[in-house]
Amino acid sequence: MRVKQQPRSILVTGGARGIGAAIVEAFLEQGHTVAAASTSGAAPQGALGIVCDVTDPASVDAAFGQAEEAHGPVEVVVANAGITKDTLLMRMTDADFDAVVDVNLKGAFNVAKRASRAMLRARWGRMIFIGSVVGLYGSPGQVNYAATKSGLVGMARSLTRELGGRHITANVVAPGFIETRMTAELPEATVAGYQAAIPAGRLGQPQEVAAAVTFLASDAAGYISGAVIPVDGGLGMGH
Repeated sequence: MRVKQQPRSILVTGGARGIGAAIVEAFLEQGHTVAAASTSGAAPQGALGIVCDVTDPASVDAAFGQAEEAHGPVEVVVANAGITKDTLLMRMTDADFDAVVDVNLKGAFNVAKRASRAMLRARWGRMIFIGSVVGLYGSPGQVNYAATKSGLVGMARSLTRELGGRHITANVVAPGFIETRMTAELPEATVAGYQAAIPAGRLGQPQEVAAAVTFLASDAAGYISGAVIPVDGGLGMGH
């Protein structure tokens, strides 16, 4: 017998487009109230759009305040906001490295720290970090990006040990090559090369990532924490 999921108050960073928008839409379809935080403040229809710079703790605090005023305490947070500044090591500037760390890793820290307030009071919560197959598999030209995505694994596992006793879980969903606006701009030969390396023989869909996220946010996933869930068609093979 299927147990009906209790509606939750959810905040998704980077929720304006791509994978983030798909996650927002999936939660809305399940009947949850969702705030989509992004630098633009745009959001899928039905979600509360909030302007937020995850690198700024004051901006993160204000975003949570808006979500809480509209929907109540945030019970599920999805740290999806991320950027890339790809280039080979010898060409990578300090600014390239720092910018990616500030958004992808420090931004996730800022979001998790603010989210923990209400979760600790409620003795329930779900923290879901959007990582990448690159975080554990590696990729040339992505030293900065890969470092941040692997860092999310350590963050989630440390949070699991800190907060697990309060029924708060922290997990990482690690997408592989997903069909988004970014991949649509790649040369056909590049995409074909990716497909050849993926056992499933195709790129993934944003909705497939969203399905993993919504499961981890559910009551059914209460005993899963500190895990890395790959959505990569077999590319990473558990790395």
